[in-house]
Amino acid sequence: MRYLPLNPKLFENNRSRFIKKMKKNSIAVIHAHDQLSENGDAIISYKPNSDVVWLSGVVQEKTMVILYPDNIDKNFREVLVVLRPNEILEKWEGHKLSKAEATKISGIKTVIYLDQLDALLQSWMHHAEYVYVDTNENDRLSSEVPRTDLDYVRTLMHKYPVHKYERAALLFKELRAIKNKYEIEVMQQAVDITHKAFLRVCKFLKPGVWEHEVEAEITHEFMRNRATRHAYGCILASGDRARILHYVENNQECKAGELILMDFGAEYGNYCSDLSRTIPVSGKFTKRQKEVYDACLHVHRYANKIMRPGKTWLQITDMAEKEMEKQLVKIGLISKTDLKNQDPNNKAVRKYFYHGLGHHIGLDVHDIGTRNEKIKEGMVFTIEPGIYIEEEQIGIRIENDYVVGKTKNRDLFKGIPITTAEIEAAMKRK
Repeated sequence: MRYLPLNPKLFENNRSRFIKKMKKNSIAVIHAHDQLSENGDAIISYKPNSDVVWLSGVVQEKTMVILYPDNIDKNFREVLVVLRPNEILEKWEGHKLSKAEATKISGIKTVIYLDQLDALLQSWMHHAEYVYVDTNENDRLSSEVPRTDLDYVRTLMHKYPVHKYERAALLFKELRAIKNKYEIEVMQQAVDITHKAFLRVCKFLKPGVWEHEVEAEITHEFMRNRATRHAYGCILASGDRARILHYVENNQECKAGELILMDFGAEYGNYCSDLSRTIPVSGKFTKRQKEVYDACLHVHRYANKIMRPGKTWLQITDMAEKEMEKQLVKIGLISKTDLKNQDPNNKAVRKYFYHGLGHHIGLDVHDIGTRNEKIKEGMVFTIEPGIYIEEEQIGIRIENDYVVGKTKNRDLFKGIPITTAEIEAAMKRK
């Protein structure tokens, strides 16, 4: 791993919170998948199971966390399962964790090898009544690809068919949505790296530069600052391409007079950041570009102001859309008549703001959480309103990451240029 060691208290805290939610005499079996193949004998870059990372901090394939707080043997109430180091395998794939190294990362004292698990698990399962199993449940997930997490659950249920099985995903959705202070510290490091990359791009960008060259500058800054990877596919959309929400080709020239919409974020210690800024290729906004940008920024700041504990994300989104309506009227994109005659199922605002207001963020860039339950202190959301104008070939999105506070939210990207004046100042070359 590139990143510096994280505080094991992060994972100890998470395990403690999870255990408190478990039923009496229950065991949780949380497992990570194996490496996945690409083409030929190539292996896809490994992205570990976020639930395993949340509980242990270990990113090695086939790792498992077993939690059995009512185990008669106190030594096996928290167990970390890792691959047994193999001298021949390590010559090909590199170092595998020793037991001592795994304990140092996770804070779990009892570490066993995967080839020892079956015999021990059989005894624990025979004494446990409930079994928490882990499946990758996310409201945005829809895939026909066979899933290894479901395969493991089926195997476990086939071997132990009369136990009472529980969905660990329900607990993870509740607990992972609220970040502890150690998690916020790591997320701030990811944000700080992203901040550095943005400032680098501001100095680099000029007419004639290509989108993929901008991506190279971002990647360079990420890697030199120990980022794990890009948190998601880097979006660098100049000109009319900025209206394509998930444009990732990044293969066109940035031209004078255009805006470039940049949506990127570093991942550090397996935690994500997510930034969007729209900046002028020539270093200065036109009067119209500034007008549209300021309207989008107004909605961004309004959404942060109303994002308070006790409201739901759907309520905040609805309020932000109404504020966006006012701004779109102000800059001449829609009229009051359009609003009066609009179809409730196809609102006028949706012609120019056609995606969500934001999302949970954490170990996953679209982190698990819910949009229809009340927001709580300690949750972390992105706020990313956008205005997309086909007839003017303009796309503007502004996004920061916020920790929900009791009376005021914490902007993790505080200090990064966000107004048109701040962006123009950051783009001035010596």
